[in-house]
Amino acid sequence: MDGSMLTRMLAPETEDFLSDVTEGLSAARKSLPCKYFYDRIGSQLFDEICTLEEYYPTRTETALLRDTAGEIAGLAGPGISLVELGSGSSVKVRILLDALEVPAMYVPVDISQDHLIMAAARLSSDYPGLAVAPVVADYVREFPLPPGIPTERVLAFFPGSTIGNFRPAEAIGFLNQLGRRLGSGSRLLVGVDLRKDPEVLEAAYDDARGVTAAFNLNLLVRINRELDGDFDLDGFAHRARYDAARGRIEMHLVSLARQTVRVAGRAFLFEEGESIHTENSYKYSVPGFRRLAARAGWGCDRSWTDPDRLFSLHWMVWTKRG
Repeated sequence: MDGSMLTRMLAPETEDFLSDVTEGLSAARKSLPCKYFYDRIGSQLFDEICTLEEYYPTRTETALLRDTAGEIAGLAGPGISLVELGSGSSVKVRILLDALEVPAMYVPVDISQDHLIMAAARLSSDYPGLAVAPVVADYVREFPLPPGIPTERVLAFFPGSTIGNFRPAEAIGFLNQLGRRLGSGSRLLVGVDLRKDPEVLEAAYDDARGVTAAFNLNLLVRINRELDGDFDLDGFAHRARYDAARGRIEMHLVSLARQTVRVAGRAFLFEEGESIHTENSYKYSVPGFRRLAARAGWGCDRSWTDPDRLFSLHWMVWTKRG
């Protein structure tokens, strides 16, 4: 990977992490932003989650991408610049890169700097004719596009149903901001998990091997390491539950006893049974997500689902001006 193609924005500073943690733990209903899951260990654990039998989203979306890649490439046309939000290990995007006609550039955007740089280097080696320009950033915020990227020929790729981590109003705001950032003529390919049997959903977020539990608890490990915290990991338990009324899976870390935890010298009291809400994962119907996207300014031209209707892909075009 040519150093000249490396575009970096600093990952969130320790001050941001500390501010978000203290604000979340001070609230009446304690919470922590799920974006902080993805340090080096968290990213590795998530890669392991994606291989689990219970975790259907990754294999289902991957199979769906393989089935539709040719059609997607036809919609994209030649010379597209592909911007992947939350690129992780850049595995699924290879299916698109193999199908696209002479893609101009690949821009992986991820908050985990070490994970991103390693993944981008591997991909650059495997696709020697492709310009790879990783951006270390929180994609929810403004982030720079690499110099020279043709903004009128951009396809944003947002896989993994990560859009489900946003509350619906937040998802509308994020998608609207993304469209305005990418500009006229931009396209978006987004993966969206669908509503289904709650038992299937809860098993996907609470696997028998406990990998998802380790992933959730690693957030406390990170706070201990980076913010001088003293969380006792044995004092908290992972919990995943489906809230049918809201149409979302919630992940929590539940305090097993009344206890006080210190972070950066500040004390936080937990009652027995009190939880830290660490993640939401909203599930949609195909028509429901299309309506949400339309409110954000995106017209949905095509949608695809797997035969079991577990997961969906949506091809969208930015329709607003100005």
